[in-house]
Amino acid sequence: MKGRGIGFGKAILFNEHFVVYGIPSIVSAIGNHTVAKVEQWEEAELKLEDNRKATPKYKEDKLEQQKDSLNRMVKKMNINASKNGLKITLEGNLYCASGIGASAASCVAIARALSDYFDMNLSDDEINDVAYEGEMGYHGTPSGVDNTASTFGGLIWFQKGENNIIEKISMRNPVEIVIGNTGKVADTVAAVAGVRERKEKNPEKYKEIFDRAENITYLARDALQTGDFKEVGKLMNENHKLLQQIGVSSRELDFLVSVARDQGAFGAKLTGGGLGGNMIALTPGKELQEDVANAIEKEGYQTVKTVVGASYGGIE
Repeated sequence: MKGRGIGFGKAILFNEHFVVYGIPSIVSAIGNHTVAKVEQWEEAELKLEDNRKATPKYKEDKLEQQKDSLNRMVKKMNINASKNGLKITLEGNLYCASGIGASAASCVAIARALSDYFDMNLSDDEINDVAYEGEMGYHGTPSGVDNTASTFGGLIWFQKGENNIIEKISMRNPVEIVIGNTGKVADTVAAVAGVRERKEKNPEKYKEIFDRAENITYLARDALQTGDFKEVGKLMNENHKLLQQIGVSSRELDFLVSVARDQGAFGAKLTGGGLGGNMIALTPGKELQEDVANAIEKEGYQTVKTVVGASYGGIE
């Protein structure tokens, strides 16, 4: 008997960090995904074999968080791992790096694979709840945006609150993007804590930045729905500036953002927790996508070429 599950990677287009404070964000699933397989294991233990390709030291740095995450999920699902010997194998074409939802994709994939293995028939909403519990092992207090995109696919408007607001954003056509990897493993917990600390010290300055971030998301949603990618790109550039102002960018991220813009990207910004990890460039059309990816690779960095706005899952 085997169980199998899949979780998609993601790219936050607008408002990482701000989303923690109830400001709306826009996130898209990407085509790259993680696959989890569950099978019986001869020892009475939970064994995890991680075969995903990764940024050097990513998996080592996240190992303790990964164990905590897994324990939280099996507890939430009422699975007695010491009674049922289980082996979980992770693979798939989502490269493990900070900023593209690698941890959320693994949580969603594992939750789906365990649900499949034990014939639980969990709904997408229930899978999302289990994955959020798993994300707490990685991020302390996650916004919930990563696991939501990973579970449901598509382009999503996400606002954290008493009851999270999750709405699908319809786009006429998916649009090409390039994700550039700084090669630095980011500590999201530290990044989130740093923003909180600075926000408490400078409430007025931060209120102004946060108000602008909120305004940007509403403008971006309209531009995405009408296919005005020049406007989307302009707003991405502005969003990056705000993220710099709250102290979550880095020298490498700013460098890759400028390489992408110089090569003609409509807009570029960091994506995810910042302080390393990944940036994202809006590159409508295969030709522009290729040009931007080549320019980033020429500087010695890895890229992922994918699209945002394609629907992979079942949110209506």
